[in-house]
Amino acid sequence: MRSTHGRATSVTLSALAALTLLVAGCGPGRPAAGRHGAVSGQPARAADSGGFTLLATGDVLPHAEIIEQARKDAHGRGHDFRPMLAGVRPQVSGADLAICHMETVYGADGGPFTGYPVFQSPPQVAAALKATGYDSCSTASNHTLDAGADGVRRTLDALDAAGVRHAGSARSAAEAARPTLLKAGRATVAQLAYTYGTNKTAAPEGQPWTVNLIDRDRILADARAARRAGADVVVVSLHWGTEWQPEPDKQQRSLARSLTAARTGERPGIDLIIGTHAHVPQAYEKVNGVWVVYGMGDQLAGYMYNTQGAMDPRGNQSSMARFTFAPPEAAGGRWNVTKAEFTPQLTDVDRAFRVVPLTAAAPPGSAYARARDAVREAVLSRGAAADGLTMTG
Repeated sequence: MRSTHGRATSVTLSALAALTLLVAGCGPGRPAAGRHGAVSGQPARAADSGGFTLLATGDVLPHAEIIEQARKDAHGRGHDFRPMLAGVRPQVSGADLAICHMETVYGADGGPFTGYPVFQSPPQVAAALKATGYDSCSTASNHTLDAGADGVRRTLDALDAAGVRHAGSARSAAEAARPTLLKAGRATVAQLAYTYGTNKTAAPEGQPWTVNLIDRDRILADARAARRAGADVVVVSLHWGTEWQPEPDKQQRSLARSLTAARTGERPGIDLIIGTHAHVPQAYEKVNGVWVVYGMGDQLAGYMYNTQGAMDPRGNQSSMARFTFAPPEAAGGRWNVTKAEFTPQLTDVDRAFRVVPLTAAAPPGSAYARARDAVREAVLSRGAAADGLTMTG
């Protein structure tokens, strides 16, 4: 993320807030089992049939105004990010496995906490992610080293304490070498995570393993290691792409083709790629028979400014990706995606930065409907509808 954020007069969306609320309703080792208590209105799960549903969302990016809102929502008790994410809890907690992207690192208890350009977020973000229903977060981003090794340690310690698994950064070489294994129904799912860079900040001396950098051969080697460790499904989270560009760039397309072409026996080397970083929703596409989400956009962010210095509402639009996996007919076979879905969502900057799902019930021509349609257009821009991708809600 570059200097593309700041403050400005927000686009008015509050008139539709009430309607949307009514509609909205660790280190690896042994796989960690999901799931959470049932939530009214949550989607049906697939685990009872032997398969599972996986939901993924975009960047959690607490700017200064997000931190201030969390302070207000805590009513004198520190910071509380749960109200901002509560609108999507039914969708997130309704999946058998839910994955987020924690783009920033955490500051020490009591602060100081900072937004752009060098982020240190309150550690209470972790508890909010858990309360929303997330099982694991990718933590490899261009901001992973904003506070050095101490920031990485604080972030992973807080996620551990909240019960949220993580992939992409590490506190030790041993932790970095172990795949993050998660349990979803009968399946063991490996989450791997990498970033294109760290804003030219070098890893701490003697600790190159602090954050995973994108390298094709490394990713495929890690995927093979995850299979040997027992993974039935390998999910790769990539912090990549060109900021503010809705079309996937050349590197994204090339790397996606290369990674999805790899095989492990009769199975793909990688079963799903989920992308972050670009600040705007990007396309979904089936490449070599594997679903690739080039970029989901920012799930939670403050006022967003594009490269021309103008406030850009696309920076608060994103998609939730949801894939249903079915078990193989024979042991050791491929877990196939039988349903691919997405849900548009928005950080409503005019209503206390609440994250809301954007549904078909939004009045035609309304701000929510326009945002929903913009997300849909980006997501379907590379022909994913022909491969069965559908919008929910």
